[in-house]
Amino acid sequence: MKAVVIRRYGAAEVLQYEDVEQPKIEPTQLLVKVRASSVNPVDWKIRQGMLSLITGSNFPKILGFDVAGDVVAVGSSVTRFKAGDAIYGSTCLPGGGYAEFAAVPENLVALKPTNLNYEEAAAVPLAALTALQALRNEGNIQTGQTVLINGAAGGVGTFAVQIAKALGAVVTGVSSTKNLDLVKSLGADRVIDYTQQDFTQDTAQYDIIFDAVGKRSLSQTKRVLKPNGIYITTLPSPEVLLEGVLTAFLPGQKAKFILEKPNTQDLVYLKELIEAGKIRVVIDRTYPLQELATAHSYSETGRAVGKIAIKVAS
Repeated sequence: MKAVVIRRYGAAEVLQYEDVEQPKIEPTQLLVKVRASSVNPVDWKIRQGMLSLITGSNFPKILGFDVAGDVVAVGSSVTRFKAGDAIYGSTCLPGGGYAEFAAVPENLVALKPTNLNYEEAAAVPLAALTALQALRNEGNIQTGQTVLINGAAGGVGTFAVQIAKALGAVVTGVSSTKNLDLVKSLGADRVIDYTQQDFTQDTAQYDIIFDAVGKRSLSQTKRVLKPNGIYITTLPSPEVLLEGVLTAFLPGQKAKFILEKPNTQDLVYLKELIEAGKIRVVIDRTYPLQELATAHSYSETGRAVGKIAIKVAS
């Protein structure tokens, strides 16, 4: 099969499109013909070697956590899926989605939303699960609460705005000037242009501040966080980790970070929201698998609006 592999950590040019062996599945896995994948910042952080303590030094590696495609075969212990099912979901470390076929654990996928094409479906798992689990699990979001999403036009942020609205919150989205209309169209009740205003100097206060781009900390945002508010970030910096420990056992404001945990149940929940028209997928650009290096380079600029999709097969 064709795949994009890395044989060492490094810049985008280490991504090589070549022939490799098709994966063999274990009893709890599905063999999926991958139609599409997507680019998440964690993909190029792994490629750069930033997570080498976790991903190790065994090569070659196929990256790519998001997959959407068709089940070709199922392992002997699989009960929920059959050959021919259209699915979407996640792979395990270090990935595997940047290939024509992937071996995917049964408990990390769900049936694909019927109203999405494969590229749209592949853009959902990691980013939308991060948003959902941050707001619901870490933030304990409640109807009527005020929520601020920093980075509201990004991959995680576009889902966070919509999920917060679906869960009944009053949402403020922070983005650049050119993306304000997009953020409004996703359901934000209020928008802040960060090129004109620092949200940490705002007069409003929020029950939850979700920093979907990992640019702030609790100490920087506590002025606009309610006394018992929760600050959540996607970037577990040393400062955030320390704040998390210090606030965990004390009353008042909390600092937390989200580490997405892929699972079928949450993918089914997202599927229901998508099919009900409560979540739409924002795709900035779509690249063929052969141009994955270009896609990674674009993601690294930090200017992508929504997600970057990778078309693997038609």
